[in-house]
Amino acid sequence: MARGDKAAVEDELEQFVQGRYLALRRTAYLLCGDWHRAEDLVQGTLVKVVVVARRHRVDSLDAYSRQVLLRLFLDENRRLWRRRERLWAEPLEVVDGTAGDSDVKLTVLSALRGLPPRQRAAVVLRYWEDRSVEETAALLDISPGTVKSQCSRALAALRTVLQDDRLGLGIGSEGASA
Repeated sequence: MARGDKAAVEDELEQFVQGRYLALRRTAYLLCGDWHRAEDLVQGTLVKVVVVARRHRVDSLDAYSRQVLLRLFLDENRRLWRRRERLWAEPLEVVDGTAGDSDVKLTVLSALRGLPPRQRAAVVLRYWEDRSVEETAALLDISPGTVKSQCSRALAALRTVLQDDRLGLGIGSEGASA
């Protein structure tokens, strides 16, 4: 690789990291429900992406980074040692205050955290990132039918948890009615 090519790759990587960092962090937070863990996942993702991109050309850094983020999240959840001892209570996470009531956000995020990791990943990809069933299946390395069943189970579980309409979410047995 020529010196000019290396500089171009470095510029592309720098622009990618600056441009996609916050979006990756938000997605990681929705997957794991903890800003500190999300930060670790994103940093691990970006390290892997940069190392691979420096070695050979990656067609889509965005798609590759999402794939790496999901793999890191799912791998971390498979390990038994992930349940680390906490020496102090975790502070209440700060949530973006621009899109509605923070009580509603906390309730929905708490319900999302209650889902198993694969269901959470399927829901985040399908409904947060607005991916198709096929894209979600490819990213999670599962069949489209499994994506549909995981999403269906996850949405049923979320409806059950959120059915108590104390916060005015407008969610009933048929789904959102607002």
